[in-house]
Amino acid sequence: MKRKLGQNFLINNEIALREVDYADIKSSDSVLEIGPGKGILTKVIADKAKKVYAIELDKNLIEYLERILPKNVEIIHGDAVKTDFDKIHFNKIVSNLPFQISSPITFKFLNYDFDSAVLIYQEDFAKRMVSFPGDKNYSNLTVHLYYKAFCEILEKISKNCFYPKPKVDACLVRLIPRSRPPFKVDDEKFFVELSRLLFNNRRKMIRSVIKNNFDVNLENIPFKERRVEKLSPEDIGFLSDMLLKGISSNSC
Repeated sequence: MKRKLGQNFLINNEIALREVDYADIKSSDSVLEIGPGKGILTKVIADKAKKVYAIELDKNLIEYLERILPKNVEIIHGDAVKTDFDKIHFNKIVSNLPFQISSPITFKFLNYDFDSAVLIYQEDFAKRMVSFPGDKNYSNLTVHLYYKAFCEILEKISKNCFYPKPKVDACLVRLIPRSRPPFKVDDEKFFVELSRLLFNNRRKMIRSVIKNNFDVNLENIPFKERRVEKLSPEDIGFLSDMLLKGISSNSC
């Protein structure tokens, strides 16, 4: 076990069973798991699914997993954040995620097509995922997730269900990708980058952030005297479109 890998192994089989129940795994499903650890969750998934792809970074754990897991589990040695998911054919994701990669791996998931994901996150991260404008947990993560997926916290998990025991409790979270975004933007990439920029400067007024980063006339830019934490995802989308128009007119 390597603490530097951010591993907190799930040791409660009842939690593993409930997580798989939430995922509603069928015998035709191919499931992606990140960080199988000691395999407690992997075994439960494999009992239900047609195929399990388990990505594990710790080589020592892979040797152990290869001895205990059934044949429908394919263990992939690598860093899940860097692994090419295009080569893995899955339709569901079920994982007790290594907490330190929660953000990059979640953003990565959102770039792929899948039916649903049931995932374990640290409680504070889970709260950021489902927050609302004005709340202290409202963040770029909240906005990006809202745009891409339906997200809900299913239940809280005590830190005593893991080894080594983390400092905070965790949550089971379900993600279901949207068939279409809840609102339209003219340039999705620009919208995502703008949201990230604004939340990196969340204590500043919108006016200040735009003035310092874009060559644009502020006259027609909305929400100038507000902070991003007070804007809804739809507001940020509208701001993105108006800012793009201002940039285009300025370059003519």
